[in-house]
Amino acid sequence: MKLAYQTLLPTDISKSSRVWIYQATRIFSIQEALEIEDRLEQFTQNWQSHGAPVKAVGLLLFGQFIVLIADETNIPVGGCSTDSSVREIKKIEQVYGVGLFDRTQLAFIIKDKVELLPIAQFEYAFEKNFLTKDTLYFNNTVGHLAEFENNWIIPIEKSWLQKKINNR
Repeated sequence: MKLAYQTLLPTDISKSSRVWIYQATRIFSIQEALEIEDRLEQFTQNWQSHGAPVKAVGLLLFGQFIVLIADETNIPVGGCSTDSSVREIKKIEQVYGVGLFDRTQLAFIIKDKVELLPIAQFEYAFEKNFLTKDTLYFNNTVGHLAEFENNWIIPIEKSWLQKKINNR
């Protein structure tokens, strides 16, 4: 599995741009992915905040993660414009019958595949060596582009999950 997602990120956008990550409960089919990429492009091209266009990019990464990036250098993304992005993501959920707001599922790279694990099973999976401190984890808590570039896919030991395994 190639993990060099950074090459897909825009270079003409501020590193302090806000990032929202929506993890799907399943991988999208190729047809769905193409349609979602079109939807994201349409949405970001028309995204506005207080009547002004938002400089934004929408990506579908690894067939399972929708990423919205908004450059707030000139136009801050207000509550109403954030709400419009959430509405768009909810439409995608409905159209494709997939969950995008389930924060109880953690994503890891296991045997070159994205695998989801309920957070309630994390410690058990670690105890049974299904996961190790070096297992790569999708840290969907990143909030800005610079963080996203450098700290989205990281070993468990460098994530907030480390606290759950400190005593092992």
